[in-house]
Amino acid sequence: MYKLSNIEIVRSGRTILAVDSLHIPTNELTIVLGHNGSGKSTLVSLLSGQQAPDSGSVELDHHQLCGYKARELAKRIAFLPQKLPTSAGLTVRELVKLGRFPWRGTLGRWNAEDKTIIDAAMQRTGVESFADTLADQLSGGERQRAWVAMLLAQQSPILILDEPTSALDIQHQYQLMGLLAELNKKHNIGVIVILHDLNLALRYATHIVALKKGKIAFEGSADTLLDEQKLSDLYETRIRLIDHPEPSCCKTTNKQTPNKVAIICT
Repeated sequence: MYKLSNIEIVRSGRTILAVDSLHIPTNELTIVLGHNGSGKSTLVSLLSGQQAPDSGSVELDHHQLCGYKARELAKRIAFLPQKLPTSAGLTVRELVKLGRFPWRGTLGRWNAEDKTIIDAAMQRTGVESFADTLADQLSGGERQRAWVAMLLAQQSPILILDEPTSALDIQHQYQLMGLLAELNKKHNIGVIVILHDLNLALRYATHIVALKKGKIAFEGSADTLLDEQKLSDLYETRIRLIDHPEPSCCKTTNKQTPNKVAIICT
C-alpha cells in the first residue's frame, strides 16, 4: 500500500500537484487518468521514487520512500518512463539482463538463477524469439514488450509505467494491457499505469486514481468509473457509457465489472 500525505509540488510559482491524502493499493491494476497537465506523470514520479515532494510524505508499506537506497528501492519498484531510455547496441537479451542489476550490481557474479529469471521474463512477454535481435530494430509493440520483460527480470513486486501505450497502435495497446492484466492477476504483480484511453481503463482497471488540475478528482475501485457525470466533469466534455455490443469479447481475467464503452457526445 502506498500512502501519500500532505503532498505539494510547486514549479515556477504554480502548484502542479496537491494531495492531502491518498492510499493506492499495490496488489491491483491501478490506472491513473486525467487531462494533459493534470499531474499524472508527477504523481507516478513520486510513487517510483524519481523525485521527492516539496512537502509531505510518500510511504510504501509503512516506510518512507525517500529512506530507501537506490538498489533497495529497485528491488521493490520497477519503473518505465514514457520516453524509453536508449538501448543502442543492445540485443533484447542484453536489455532484459539489465533488470538483474539491483540484485547483482556492476561486479556481481551472474549465476544460473539469473539466466532462468531472464528466460522466464522473455517468455512471459513473448519476446524470446527476438532474444538475439537488437532492441532498436524491433517494432514499437515488440520493443515495449522487451522493456516490460526487463522490468520483470528486476523481480520487483510493483510495476509503474508512464503512458506505455501512447506510441502503440490499437492492437498493441490491447496486447500490452492484456499482458499487464495477466501479470497482475496470475503473478500477483501490482501495476500502476498512466493511460489516456478511457476505454482501455474501463476494460482493464481494477482500481482508479483520477486527477484534475493537480488534485484528486476521484479514486477507488474500477466501479468508480461507471459514473457518466464524474467522467464528464473530469474531462470537461459530455461522456456517455453504453453497454458493449459484444460483451463476451471484452472479458478480461482481471475483473468482473460490467462491460461498458465510453463515447464522447459533441
